[in-house]
Amino acid sequence: MKTQQNGKTEHLYLHLADSIERQILDNILRIGDKLPSVRALSKKHGISMSTTLQAYYHLESKGLVESRPQSGYYVRFNTQHFPQQPDKSKPLPTAQNKNVDAIISEVYDDWHDDKVTRFSLSVPAPELLPLAPLNKAMLRALRESRANATYYEQVRGNEELRRQVARWALNWDAHLQPEDLITTSGCMNAISYCLMALTKRGDTIAIESPAYFGTLRLLNSLGLKVLELPTHPETGVDPDDVRKAIEKHHIKACLFVTNFSNPLGFCMPDEQKKELVKLLAFHGIPLIEDDLYGDVYFGKQRPKSCKTFDEEGNVLWCGSVSKTLAPGYRVGWVAPGKHYEQIKQLKLYHAITSATPEQQAVANFLGTGRYEHHLRKMRTALHANSLQYIRAIGEYFPEGTRVSHPKGGYILWVELDKSIDTYQLYHEAMLHKISIAPGIIFSSQDRYRNCMRLSYGMQWTPELERALKKLGGIIKRG
Repeated sequence: MKTQQNGKTEHLYLHLADSIERQILDNILRIGDKLPSVRALSKKHGISMSTTLQAYYHLESKGLVESRPQSGYYVRFNTQHFPQQPDKSKPLPTAQNKNVDAIISEVYDDWHDDKVTRFSLSVPAPELLPLAPLNKAMLRALRESRANATYYEQVRGNEELRRQVARWALNWDAHLQPEDLITTSGCMNAISYCLMALTKRGDTIAIESPAYFGTLRLLNSLGLKVLELPTHPETGVDPDDVRKAIEKHHIKACLFVTNFSNPLGFCMPDEQKKELVKLLAFHGIPLIEDDLYGDVYFGKQRPKSCKTFDEEGNVLWCGSVSKTLAPGYRVGWVAPGKHYEQIKQLKLYHAITSATPEQQAVANFLGTGRYEHHLRKMRTALHANSLQYIRAIGEYFPEGTRVSHPKGGYILWVELDKSIDTYQLYHEAMLHKISIAPGIIFSSQDRYRNCMRLSYGMQWTPELERALKKLGGIIKRG
C-alpha cells in the first residue's frame, strides 16, 4: 500500500510540474512572473502542500523557477531561450584514420584526481547509483551461486542475466530470447567482438561524425578505415547519406549509436531506424548498434532500437549497465543475430567466459524490479542537470556559442567560435582544475577543433555552476 501511495504522490507532483513547465515553454508564464503560492496551488488542485512543494522543487532543480525568500516562486528561465544547436556535421567524404591517442591519454590518464571538476567524464556520479541495493545483490550472488560464484559460466554467459536482459528488451518491442544473447565485459568489448567477426584489416567502417573517441581508438587498433558520415544533432545519420556512401565506397559494416549518441546526443527517430535497417539488409551490410544510452531517456518512453526492426538478423545489438547501474562491474551483452556463432567463438578464444559474480549481481538486481525505479530517479536528475548546464552555458559563454539539446544520455556538444582551439582551452582550463574533452579527439579527420564535449553526469551544485562560469570566462578572454 505504501508503494502505491508513493507512486501516486510521485505521479501527482510530476503531473503538476509538467503542467507548469508547459506554460513556461508556451510563454503563458514568462521570465520574472510570480507563480501561485504553495497554499493557493494546493487548494486549486486539491492536493497536499507537500506535493505542491515537490513540484516546485522539481522545477527548481531544472533551473526553470527560483525561490525568493519571503516572496515565493518565480519563473527563472525558459528553454526557448537556449543557445542554438550546432548545424549538421559535414565530414570529408573519404575513408581515413588519424591517431589521437596522445591527446586522449593526456586528457584521461589522470582522471582519478578528485580536485579536478571532470566535465570530461561521461559516467554517472556515484550519488546517482543505487549502491546499497547493488551491494546486497552482490552478496546474494556470492551466497547463492554455484560454488559461491567462483565456477566458470557457460561461454554465452550467465543464464539469469540473459533472461533478464531479454525481458527488459520488451520495453522497446524487441523480442529476444536468452539464447539470442552473449554476455561481454561491457559494451566496448561487445563492439570489439562484432568488429573482429565482421572485418579484416583495411576494411571500411561507416560511423557518425563526431564519434566517440573510444570507438575511433578501437577501429584504429584493428587497422580499419573510418568513413565519417554527416550527422544531425537531433536525428543523427540520414539513411539517404548512408545510401550515397554505399554507392561510392565498399562499406564492410556500419557502427552507429542510435539513441543519445556520444558526443552529439542525437536520438535517431524510429522511422529513420526502420529505413536504415531495411537499407543495410538490402545491401547485405551488417549494422553494429551501440545502444549504451537507450535507457537514459528524458521523454515518456524509451526509444526503440534498430534491433526492434531487424527481421533478418543483420543487426548486432550491443548494450551494458555501465551508464545506468555499475560502470565498474563491466557487464555487457550483444544480440548478434545471424552472426551468433562467430561472436560466441571469438569470446571463447579471447575470454573463455565472463566474470560470474558481477553478472549474477546485475541479474539479481534486475530481477528485483528496482531497476526501473532507479532509472526514473536518475533520468529525472540528469534531465534537470542538462537544463541547468545549457542555461549556464547560455549565461556565461560567449554570444554565438552553440550547444546540443539532448533528450537523453549524459553529454553536451558545445561549438565555439572558430578562433577557439579547445585543445589549448583544455590546458588553460586545467590550470583552474577544470577538465573538458576537446573536440579534436572525436574525429579521424582533424576536425572539431572549436568544439568540446561536456558531461552533465555529476550532481548539479553551486560549485559546478561556478566552474562553468569560470570556463566561460576563460573562453571569453580568448
